[in-house]
Amino acid sequence: MMTHVDNMDEPVTRIISTEQAVSSLQMRRARLKVVKGPDKGLEKPLPPHGFVVGTSPTCNFMLTDTAVSQAHLELLPGQQGFRLRDLDSRNGTWARGLRVTDVLVEHKELIEVGYTTLRLIVDSGHEEFPLSNATTFGPMLGRSLSMRQVFALLERAATSDATLLLEGESGTGKDLAAETVHALSPRTEGPFVVVDCGSMQATLVESQLFGHRKGAFTGAMTDHTGAFEAADGGTVFLDEIGELDSALQPKLLRVLEKRQVQRLGENSYRPVDVRVIAATNRDLESELRAGRFRQDLFYRLSVLRVHMPALRERRDDIPELARHMAAALRPGVAPEQVLGKDVLELLGSHPWPGNVRELRNVIERMLIFPEWPEAALGRGRFDMQSPAAASSYTVSLDIPFHEARRIATEVFEKAYLEAALDAASGVVAQAARQVDLPRQTFHRLLAKHKIIRAQE
Repeated sequence: MMTHVDNMDEPVTRIISTEQAVSSLQMRRARLKVVKGPDKGLEKPLPPHGFVVGTSPTCNFMLTDTAVSQAHLELLPGQQGFRLRDLDSRNGTWARGLRVTDVLVEHKELIEVGYTTLRLIVDSGHEEFPLSNATTFGPMLGRSLSMRQVFALLERAATSDATLLLEGESGTGKDLAAETVHALSPRTEGPFVVVDCGSMQATLVESQLFGHRKGAFTGAMTDHTGAFEAADGGTVFLDEIGELDSALQPKLLRVLEKRQVQRLGENSYRPVDVRVIAATNRDLESELRAGRFRQDLFYRLSVLRVHMPALRERRDDIPELARHMAAALRPGVAPEQVLGKDVLELLGSHPWPGNVRELRNVIERMLIFPEWPEAALGRGRFDMQSPAAASSYTVSLDIPFHEARRIATEVFEKAYLEAALDAASGVVAQAARQVDLPRQTFHRLLAKHKIIRAQE
């Protein structure tokens, strides 16, 4: 690892405490600018959670350079400086003529990726961000600065009726944040209705959102109440709003502006009293520039915006999260029996593309197969034929042999499939190839174990 320390007189970030123990995070103002390449002129202020730079729509600093990886690099503010970390990119990250993996960068540093040159610019002055004194928000846990900042924002959001936009990668807990904001809000006695905008066809999403009248389309055998009407007096949670079909975006905008819905097949509008919380794993500002998301809808959705940090941005929370998950999944087993120092160090070094959801899957596999922590992380295979496996496997003679074998096989298959998918970022074809299974067989096993988070 190459490191050179910024020679600024004061730290990039610091904690400010008052006599009442209420703290805030103070951060030097900084921005990242494209000075060369296809996106020349693109510039954004650096947020407290930093930037992930790449070509994927999920990156919060999205480039169009075809020589840049989907998730190429990460730029994070910290007390010692601005940390630049390459995310195992295809063509590498370069600074000062050297290919770098993990460095501290200085004011006006030039960063080269693909055919693009970026400049980090540190401005005068500071931004101050509140930090919660709590280390939990509903079922979410976190002592890290990034999570305490999130908790402070969510606590305030819960007291408001304003539209809330939750941003962040898949698996960061946006659904838990939405549920808890609703539960702590004045609307807690009202319904909490979820619509997954990314899992259904456009025509079905429209019916799910706004409802339909009998006969409105083929298959509409009865009247249907949409999510907004069903959530009247409560909250509607629009998950994966970045996937919403462009034809539906103007209709959603009207609901946000007028608080009225029109069912498919009807001409009249119905009033609704709802709070809207939306979530996305896409960078909607990049979607705006690409013409895939309406600007007016974006502004309506982002009255309040909260970024849910990736697990790699809050590595200090991993040991506590792991122990909590282990205790919940296997109450009769002390977490320390499985999560020793070496295992916790292994967890801390993992990139966690699937975030907290992936961590939970890994902990579940480690509890089943504690002798193979590397395999549980997707870095190897479960060797059921090894002498170690035979000697460490616990059996119950209270269960008939054939039933015990069926249970063990199903547990192993599910754990193995989850590990393969995690290692392949959820892509079925890649996972099947890595474990030497035909894709059709892999699909059949996914269906058998009701694993639905895979993608082609």
